[in-house]
Amino acid sequence: MVKVLEKAIRRLIERRDKMPIEVSIWKVNDEVKKVVYSPIESEKKLEDILVKDLSILSDDLLLIGRQIKTDYGKFIDMLAIDQEGNLSIIELKRNRTPREVVAQALDYASWVQNLSYDRILDIFEDKQSIPLEEAFVNKFDADLPDKLNESHKLIIVSAQLDTETERIINYLSNNYDLPINAVFFRYFMEGNQEFITRSWLLDPNVVEEKTSNTRSDGKKEKWNKQDFVVNFEDGKYRNWEDATKYGFISAGNGKWYSRTLNQLSIGARVFCMIPKRGYVGIGRVIEEAKPIRDLLINTGDKQEKLIDLPLQAKEMLHDLDNNELCEHVVLIEWIKYTPKEKAFWTKGLKANQNSAYKLRSQYTIEKVLDYFDIEEN
Repeated sequence: MVKVLEKAIRRLIERRDKMPIEVSIWKVNDEVKKVVYSPIESEKKLEDILVKDLSILSDDLLLIGRQIKTDYGKFIDMLAIDQEGNLSIIELKRNRTPREVVAQALDYASWVQNLSYDRILDIFEDKQSIPLEEAFVNKFDADLPDKLNESHKLIIVSAQLDTETERIINYLSNNYDLPINAVFFRYFMEGNQEFITRSWLLDPNVVEEKTSNTRSDGKKEKWNKQDFVVNFEDGKYRNWEDATKYGFISAGNGKWYSRTLNQLSIGARVFCMIPKRGYVGIGRVIEEAKPIRDLLINTGDKQEKLIDLPLQAKEMLHDLDNNELCEHVVLIEWIKYTPKEKAFWTKGLKANQNSAYKLRSQYTIEKVLDYFDIEEN
């Protein structure tokens, strides 16, 4: 497969049909002044910056280590793990040609796909000062999954986007369904101040879907690209009757709880569950997640702020001015729902501690749809 893709890359080198993304910064005070861009400094600083704080690349990645030695004597620039236990190969382009860096990343992927659970633990502990289990909880506030490395993705990091890299990655993603992406950082200086910008070539959510659907060992069911489970913690911070009355789901009291709501794009189907009770409703997303203070609700012939409406969960309005702690809300058009006292649960249904996550379990989908008497299109 790697050789086939390398041949495809060589064929693409001759094509000239796209233009790279250009990112610039202007300082606007009394006058408009363009901030100076330095490609040389960008290349020199990139790896050190990312190792220091990988959240600049993605807040959903924990760095396993840099310069990871493979079994055939080559070194992966950086290897990271996400909250689901899947790996990301991060390669810096540096002065290599697009064909060289992509081919190298593909070669590393052929090695990474076979890494066992224990081997990943060993690599981490060789590079870091604490066990992976402890670092994982510190990062994600969740236990390390029972299965690791069920899939992987490739990320090419560069200080500049060139047409060849763009064409190659688009080709591999669109034609081979390969979970590969490129991110471009630019380094700017203005006096003693330093700035860095980030631009993704492809939508990371689209690449994540490809990752989910290209499992190397088939250990997980494929995702249908529309269904999610949302855990709705009915209590003092949110109330199920409020949610059905006004049409929403929500999460808050910390970025870890609310950030997974960002997966819910307009049109996504939500299977809502109250933890320790069961599934209570199915609906469609009609407006993506936003802080509760910004949410408008249609009430008859006008719109009103949710925070101005009568709520049974009075403490839902906590930390209104703090984006990390406040409640984040997703507007839902409910298809069917039931009182929490009639929540549906049976052995074998999918459950997970995340506020929102992809629902891959066809068994769960069928059972919950059947309970709510909804026919699948």
